[in-house]
Amino acid sequence: MVKRRTCMLAAAVLGALAASPAWADTYPSKPVRIVVPLAPGGSNDILARMLASDMTAEFKETVYVENRPGAAGNIATDFVAKSAGDGYTLAIAPNQTVSVNPALYPSLPFDVQKDLRGVTLLATLPQILVVSSKVPANTMEELIAYARKNPGKLTFASAGPGSPQHMSAAIFQNLTGTEMTHVPYKGSAPAIVDVLAGTVDVMFCPANSALPHVAGKRLRALGITGDERHAQLPDVPRVAEVVKDFRSDIWIGIVAPKSTPDDVVAKLNGAFSRSMKNPANQKKLAELGITTRTSTPAEFDSLMAEETQMWTRVIKQNQIKPE
Repeated sequence: MVKRRTCMLAAAVLGALAASPAWADTYPSKPVRIVVPLAPGGSNDILARMLASDMTAEFKETVYVENRPGAAGNIATDFVAKSAGDGYTLAIAPNQTVSVNPALYPSLPFDVQKDLRGVTLLATLPQILVVSSKVPANTMEELIAYARKNPGKLTFASAGPGSPQHMSAAIFQNLTGTEMTHVPYKGSAPAIVDVLAGTVDVMFCPANSALPHVAGKRLRALGITGDERHAQLPDVPRVAEVVKDFRSDIWIGIVAPKSTPDDVVAKLNGAFSRSMKNPANQKKLAELGITTRTSTPAEFDSLMAEETQMWTRVIKQNQIKPE
């Protein structure tokens, strides 16, 4: 009798599950929020608004962007990490917030590996190694030779301790045996202004910010990060062509709370991938120096974990501390 009741109960449960639609079948049924950890206007914000527009059209539900800048992106990331895992709160995830910050800050209120899951990689943004007109170097080789002969004399600008610009310069110095003096700023804009003025000598500058100044011959481009040369600077070598094992890029993805169902993540991944593969979107982003590059959720999870390990080594080696 007990066995028969158990079988009947199991059959009822299975029947109920079969009758219940999967999460993704009804998702989304209300507005979706994409949280951006930085102020409006930058690459992360541009990507978020492009995705929101495309998702609204595809899903027939409002998808909106909410900017929550502050604490190097930790405020927004923490907010999303603690949100309900229902697919209605997502976060734009530059490598600064999900790979560098976990290595840089000793006690974050969230754990990227435990509290968040990747949805997809969205894009990469190379940096250009630029020097002011006062620096006596026209190539990377000349810059390295000058820096070796004059340790500490050259200065390099960044958007602050632990920023992509700072981390790229740290790796560059480690691999070339050079020593330059770090001059941190509160953001890329004031940093590049001082490089243009010749107050600071060197900077790994996001491509979208550097390209106009390179084109106007106000800055000299000596190298570019990333896996390929830049279409607008075909004669400028990749840093890795001169500095073996150099690897440092800005990439941007999107994450969700860890408990978000697999089928919802898969549905989001498909929608975001279609948006990033739209030729019109790719053209618009390319004009800003941004290259679209999507992934599976698992691939993005692996990228975040792998780069956190890499940045942990770099931060320890260079004794980098947050502000």
